[in-house]
Amino acid sequence: MTDSTEPTSTTTVYGTPVVPGVAYAPAAWTRRPPMPPATAPELPEDQREGAVADFDAATKAVADGLFKRASEAEGHVAEVLTVTASLATDRAWKREATGRIRKGTPAVQATMAATEKFIVLFEKAGGLMEERTTDLRDVRDRVIAHLQGQPEPGIPLADHPVVLLADDLSPADTAGLRPELYVAIATQVGGPTSHTSIIARQLGIPCIVAARELDEIPDGAPVLVDAHRGTLTLGVDEAGALQAVAEDAERLKVIRQWHGPAHTADGVPVQLLANVQDGAGAAAAAEGEAEGVGLFRTELLFLNTPVEPSVDSQAESYEPVFAAFPSSKVVVRTLDAGSDKPVPFATLSEEFNPALGVRGIRTTGHNEKLLIHQLDAIAEAAKLQPGTDVWVMAPMVSTIPEAEWFSGLVRERGLKAGIMIEVPSAVILIDQFLEAVDFVSIGTNDLTQYTMAADRMSPHLAEYTDPWQPAVLALIARTAAEGRKQSKPVGVCGEAAADPVLACVLTGMGITSLSMATNAIPPVGAELSQVTMAQCEAAAAAVRGSRDAGAARERARKALGLA
Repeated sequence: MTDSTEPTSTTTVYGTPVVPGVAYAPAAWTRRPPMPPATAPELPEDQREGAVADFDAATKAVADGLFKRASEAEGHVAEVLTVTASLATDRAWKREATGRIRKGTPAVQATMAATEKFIVLFEKAGGLMEERTTDLRDVRDRVIAHLQGQPEPGIPLADHPVVLLADDLSPADTAGLRPELYVAIATQVGGPTSHTSIIARQLGIPCIVAARELDEIPDGAPVLVDAHRGTLTLGVDEAGALQAVAEDAERLKVIRQWHGPAHTADGVPVQLLANVQDGAGAAAAAEGEAEGVGLFRTELLFLNTPVEPSVDSQAESYEPVFAAFPSSKVVVRTLDAGSDKPVPFATLSEEFNPALGVRGIRTTGHNEKLLIHQLDAIAEAAKLQPGTDVWVMAPMVSTIPEAEWFSGLVRERGLKAGIMIEVPSAVILIDQFLEAVDFVSIGTNDLTQYTMAADRMSPHLAEYTDPWQPAVLALIARTAAEGRKQSKPVGVCGEAAADPVLACVLTGMGITSLSMATNAIPPVGAELSQVTMAQCEAAAAAVRGSRDAGAARERARKALGLA
């Protein structure tokens, strides 16, 4: 037995923290099952139709299982499970596989080959399509398991608390996790806006992504996870690790006891708003601690139809969101089609680089009436809820004439006009942009993507798409300072707002509202309640000059007394 007074050797693996928290438990690795051989003897012709039937039955079983799980889930978990289930019934993928089977390829190998073909296509498309390669591989593995008469792969059941480690996790894997057993998650790839990160946040499970050296942690080894800092440490003293977990439990207790409206410890109010996409989401936000809606995504109605919805049907969809907050602010983002949200009647069918293509306000270049109709619908819905303070903003605005034109259209309808700050050109000329509008809202996901020239959906670029990147923080600070100068609201509605420590920094910069997923509001509100405005301002000043995202985090935590 080792003398407890002797120094112990520790090993620390670093990653990008996305859901804060501290946990200590044995590591439990989950890995995708090994693939069968890529080639196999050709099927006799009289067995091919039977193999097609087997493949159809397997895909149906996988889809039915995922759809059932989606129906039992809620929020983003339900959405991503539905998307994954739909991949199992995708006509093009199934047609590719069955075509190969009918030519003599066994069903298992046909499934593998068809999947590989679509993975290449998804990776070439980039953005959200590239991220869905994880989902498609998950569907492939489940279908193959059915074809081989085996149980579907997935997270092994745990009967005691574990820290779940993986190269990557599919939405179907993450969605079923029980926080009391899977006390933390760490993956080698993934990013702050990946499905794994978003679902982990909804479930409240501490999460670290892009931990490149995760293989250094062996299965079963006790590991201390600090998802505030993004570290996983082996060889720590157990008593010290348990003390760290206990201290974090006090933070969670404060979160559970917190109630809005939000303010700092010295009483300075901070407006916390919700990101929603429909009336049901708005109603849920209204039942919680949200003071209003800071980002009403209007894409859902447009994604579910092959033709443009009528003005009346749009108004009917918007009105419940306004009704959920009959005397509060609701900020509507006009259609953000393009890139990872293609809309047949709004965007181009093929673009070499869709993230830099026709998206957001740029879709008006070939379909101006689409925006006009949407603004008419928003105005019509607003008249039905006269107490709601309706603000309207356009995404992907990058020139002054765009901002002036859009503001004119919105003001003609008696609404407040704003723009999203997502493109660096808007920050460079922020003084002129603010003169043209009533408010701005910073979309940190896209602002980070375009500032760092890194696809925010790429599982390999998490270090670059971290909103703590000093260059991104500098752009946010510049925008907030100009907002103060012109006495115009500057909000943040990207994933950065859901980071409790970063929320304090943004508040110290002068950001006037923070909008996030409804479940993220209590952690942010609780964190703000523990610090003064002077500490927030000190944290905002401390991050200036940081050399990287990790240094910015540590400087902010120290200024806030969290180090």
